[in-house]
Amino acid sequence: MARRLHQLSRFAPALPAALALVVFVVWIPHHAGQDLGTWAPGGLVLLALLLLSALVLPGPGRRPRGVWIAVGALAGYAAWSFLSISWADDKGDAWDGANRTLLYLVVFALFALWRRSGGVGAVLLGLWTLALGIAAVVELLTIAPDGHGTFAADRLLEPAGYANAGAALWLMALWPALVLASRREVPWWARGLFAGTAVVLADISLLNQSRGGVIASAICVLILFLLVPGRVRLLVVCMPVVAAIALTGKALLDGANRAGDPATAANALAGVAPPVLVAAAVVGWLAALVALLEHVRPPSAALARRAHRITGAAGLACAVAGLVAALVLLGNPVARAGDAWRSFKHGYGSTSTSSRLVSGLGSNRYDFYRVSLELFTAHPLTGVGADNFQQDYAARGKSHETPHYPHSLELRTLAQTGVVGAVLLLGAIGAALGAAWRTMRRAGLAGAVAGGAAMAFLYWLVHGSADWLWEYAGLGAPAWALLGLACAGAPLREAPAGREVPVTRSQAAGPHLPLAHGWLRGVPVALLAVVAALSLGAPWLAQREYTAAGHAWTTDPARAFRL
Repeated sequence: MARRLHQLSRFAPALPAALALVVFVVWIPHHAGQDLGTWAPGGLVLLALLLLSALVLPGPGRRPRGVWIAVGALAGYAAWSFLSISWADDKGDAWDGANRTLLYLVVFALFALWRRSGGVGAVLLGLWTLALGIAAVVELLTIAPDGHGTFAADRLLEPAGYANAGAALWLMALWPALVLASRREVPWWARGLFAGTAVVLADISLLNQSRGGVIASAICVLILFLLVPGRVRLLVVCMPVVAAIALTGKALLDGANRAGDPATAANALAGVAPPVLVAAAVVGWLAALVALLEHVRPPSAALARRAHRITGAAGLACAVAGLVAALVLLGNPVARAGDAWRSFKHGYGSTSTSSRLVSGLGSNRYDFYRVSLELFTAHPLTGVGADNFQQDYAARGKSHETPHYPHSLELRTLAQTGVVGAVLLLGAIGAALGAAWRTMRRAGLAGAVAGGAAMAFLYWLVHGSADWLWEYAGLGAPAWALLGLACAGAPLREAPAGREVPVTRSQAAGPHLPLAHGWLRGVPVALLAVVAALSLGAPWLAQREYTAAGHAWTTDPARAFRL
């Protein structure tokens, strides 16, 4: 009992972060927190959690320089976004954009500023990953029999209301699932759960038919095996997961492609969930069995080295075989790249392919990007103001679409906040990833947690380079939170031999800030929190009144005007 109480006491400082994960999960069925009426009240809860942590928990104490640089640069970017309201044409949109940046600052600070052990980090990362897995299972089981309301033609829209954002929601959690399933430090039964979750997350993303998701995943596979420690163990986990996806993927794509036809949708969608759940159960059972055997009878050092060499050679052979197969199937890579560029540049076009995933890169993004670069050229230092794009595209765009956002994180930053904003945001991301890299170099579970959490952020970053994922708080807030989690275990500095320099308890904890004695620091923190709360709350309350007036208009016009 005493040991359990001690373990619970170690997790207590992480309770605010765990409650933040609850907020992220609550956002999922509400279009992944895209609407202001969803993410603004959640932002107020997250702000309260940060304030509670600052006033009650032991102070952050000594943190790596990279963490403080990341927090400072992101705070600077948030402040610059608020300042951009002064020169923005649509000041309301600029305020919303600045508030969303403030939200990302809050969650990053909440997860990054307090040092966490590898075990605590694994619990937080695992809870979020399993929650996404449960949401994916629920989504599979509740797809409408005829696809009505959940599919747009051949693409699953829910729960994000936008197919590409839905794919990103599932695929962000895929990488932590793979990493945790591969780690010896994770309990054997949990490794099985994570492996099965990886199958469900990857399979349901196929129903979204997101070309950006496929391309971003291909890039992230390379990053995973290049940067995250434990490559061979990851490969062992990935092989059955990939096999399960290969066996179930065709049926899922066929079901999605037939979802737009009312005559065939019911039969096609009725059989979507069972194969996925069976495949996930089989892979999870196999992973748990292997993990249990490894726990009961750990392999000898010689056997482990031999298995490492054999598995590494098999992985290299599979990579070479996959590259050769891709070259055979795709043909001349230069010609294919030229075709892809032409389809991207010329917009949407008719296609005779059976799946959207292989229909080229046609969209109106080329025109979105052209306008974004024109705006940056016209206002290189300051940009046109946070989230100010819709009006300019209406004046300059050539397509029939009316996008609110540029569909690219990089071009959004340049066009809307200029060089100043780009330097600040790039500095925040670079410093945070540097701290995460130092954490990944630590041995054991702490390094693995940093790798899995950083991969979730990197997927969001890569996919968001060609889509408007920044504007989905239910994607951006978890991404920044997990980047903060990846930084949370960063060592202060490294000894010459590459080992972390020991840190005393007082150094790690820093000064304690109880409300009775820390008022000198607590008062300015509380004042900043009040200003931030007013900034987040005012637009939300205004939207609530606007919505209420819209509902009252048909029955009580006078009340609508009063609202």
